[in-house]
Amino acid sequence: MISYMHEPFTDFSRKENRKAFEEALQMIENDFGKDYPLVIGGEKIMTDEKIISINPANKKEIVGRVSKADRELAEKAMKSALTAFETWRKVNSEVRAQILFKAAAIIRRRKHEFSALLVKEAGKPWNEADADTAEGIDFLEYYGRQMLELKDGKKVESRPGEHNRYEYIPLGVGVIISPWNFAFAIMAGTTVAALVTGNTVLLKPASTTPVIAAKFVEVMEKAGLPKGVLNYIPGSGSEIGDYLVDHPKTRFISFTGSRDVGTRIYERAAIVNKEQFWLKRVIAEMGGKDTIVVDSGADLELAAQSIVRSAFGFSGQKCSACSRAIIVEDVYEEVLNRTIELTKALTIGDPANPNNFMGPVNDQQAFDKIMRYIEIGKQEGRLMIGGEGDDTRGYFIKPTVIADLDPEARIMQEEIFGPVVAFSKAKDFSKALEIANNTEYGLTGAVISNNRMHLEQAREDFHVGNLYLNRGCTGAIVGYQPFGGFNMSGTDSKAGGPDYLLLHMQAKTISEML
Repeated sequence: MISYMHEPFTDFSRKENRKAFEEALQMIENDFGKDYPLVIGGEKIMTDEKIISINPANKKEIVGRVSKADRELAEKAMKSALTAFETWRKVNSEVRAQILFKAAAIIRRRKHEFSALLVKEAGKPWNEADADTAEGIDFLEYYGRQMLELKDGKKVESRPGEHNRYEYIPLGVGVIISPWNFAFAIMAGTTVAALVTGNTVLLKPASTTPVIAAKFVEVMEKAGLPKGVLNYIPGSGSEIGDYLVDHPKTRFISFTGSRDVGTRIYERAAIVNKEQFWLKRVIAEMGGKDTIVVDSGADLELAAQSIVRSAFGFSGQKCSACSRAIIVEDVYEEVLNRTIELTKALTIGDPANPNNFMGPVNDQQAFDKIMRYIEIGKQEGRLMIGGEGDDTRGYFIKPTVIADLDPEARIMQEEIFGPVVAFSKAKDFSKALEIANNTEYGLTGAVISNNRMHLEQAREDFHVGNLYLNRGCTGAIVGYQPFGGFNMSGTDSKAGGPDYLLLHMQAKTISEML
């Protein structure tokens, strides 16, 4: 089978690419304020109550008004998905994969449109938005090809007079609860992984980025997905999220988001409700407290550049973002000072302007939470740069470096999910690794070192799902660096990896006497 090379990123230094993207931004603005329906069993349903999606860089701009599902509509969607499952589960795997390939082709042709929407609805700078869309395309292509490899099951042994088969069948109806930070890539990836394996889906996207999900649902319809297979039901977590997690007909939940919500879903899903005759499966990715460790004798320029890019790309709103830098003491001041110099050069403002490295944070709630953590950080350590926020027009927070922190400090332990990086000193490399592991999370980590024995020590002892050596700790590519973490970072479900689809299926053994 032909392996798929990942979707290339757009080179915005080329004039024609910049022009095309500016035109896409204009096109998105022309659609501002539009109403979007729910999609249940192929039926478009407008509701009186709406989720108002705003531009986090300019609160006055309404990106769209999205219909909001209540429990009655969630139940209607569940019935629709259950009905569709009876036919969809029997559709040939090649046909299901082909729908993903068709959708990828449509999105590829409309790539700038989706990326421009990410700029406006999710507050992503051009390059981050472009990478988000590219990753979504990658998921569609990769999972389609993975399904073609899994469609015939796996070989098992047979004996004379007996023939044995081992094949995979879908689970049933899945509830997909997707995040706002990778509003296209993770939303699309988690959805199509469930679909291509023969399941039907109730998609509940993040309430701050529902328009992107609505556009994706339109694409899947255009690509030939039958009615009822994908149902689009944005709504509040407390009203429909809990209802669907508890529902006896829900077979699995695929969740990406915070640790607190993830553990709550895990607990609720463990309860066997009346008329439920299976144990629900939970696929969860729940964030991190990710560390870059810098060794003495390392390339210190690479270290500082890696910290800044990993900490402040998309305003630190990635579960993989570097929120802790642990530096061996003899190079601590040098790395800290260079990080501050590089941070001073970063531009912050409306991400629609390609000259801005950083845009806003997600919403008022995120802004307030990050600012509270900065105040805690000022008490616990030394504020070196940043620490200021302005939410008058949009939700902007300056990139912030806090130094000289105790490993047990709150901002060394708790996930902030914003442009804040905490610096701590270690007496040697082994101590640095010990501090790096001193957290309830285990998602990503990076080590900058020229010492081969130390790199091997990290490979063995740095307990994270994605470990990067001599590079930053963000930027996993589908099929290259399967992504998912340990401990409270989730169920180590490796998105974009060779065994991810198996989480959406169950194995069946068929033995026939001849």
